[in-house]
Amino acid sequence: MMTAIDLDDTRAAAALVEEPVLRLSRVERRYSEGDRFLEVLKAADLEIRAGETVALVAPSGAGKSTLLHLAGLLEAPDGGEVYLGGVATGALSDAERTRMRRLEIGFVYQFHHLLPEFTALENVMLPQMIRGLGRKEAIKRAEQLLAYMRLEERMQHLPSEMSGGEQQRVAIARAVANVPRLILADEPTGNLDPKTAHYVFDALQALVRSSGLAALIATHNMELADRMDRRITLIDGKIVESA
Repeated sequence: MMTAIDLDDTRAAAALVEEPVLRLSRVERRYSEGDRFLEVLKAADLEIRAGETVALVAPSGAGKSTLLHLAGLLEAPDGGEVYLGGVATGALSDAERTRMRRLEIGFVYQFHHLLPEFTALENVMLPQMIRGLGRKEAIKRAEQLLAYMRLEERMQHLPSEMSGGEQQRVAIARAVANVPRLILADEPTGNLDPKTAHYVFDALQALVRSSGLAALIATHNMELADRMDRRITLIDGKIVESA
């Protein structure tokens, strides 16, 4: 069984704070198509709190990627506001949004996007060193995270020497290396066989629970979606709780 990891004392205590980690308030997003606009999100509202995993389940073209991009500060809404840790992000400069994205948000994608020329340990170290952490501390933290993900024997392996599930677990460790508040995952188990998908999901969920992260996970895997705290979908541009 996995044991808790001390990602950050403040994160573990964050579940006691009333303010949601992520809050979307009447968010709107539209794209121009010739002489008309395509309304993707219409006055969409969402709250996700520390220690909570929320499944985003919706058909292709409904706006899942748009919602993840807005939550991850990769796009700005056309209306409404995105709050991260209680901070309104709409009026922030590009530099401030980039800084917040780097420090407060971890991204996990369907494809792991590990750097192929670096070992698992180095892939998890790099984001920390870019942030400014010393090499010794980055190594210590990377080793701790990879051990938590049950990858003690793979730390010095290149991505090409690891299985798909192992690579995705390295990607999860990398996503949380800088102690974010929020994890955004886009089909993180989409390329894995069912057994491996469950193992990777268990690792991700255990990490969320033990560290006080909040997680929004887009998935087509209904079995995994049912295991999360809540399930949401997108209907006519609105975010709707799904049974």
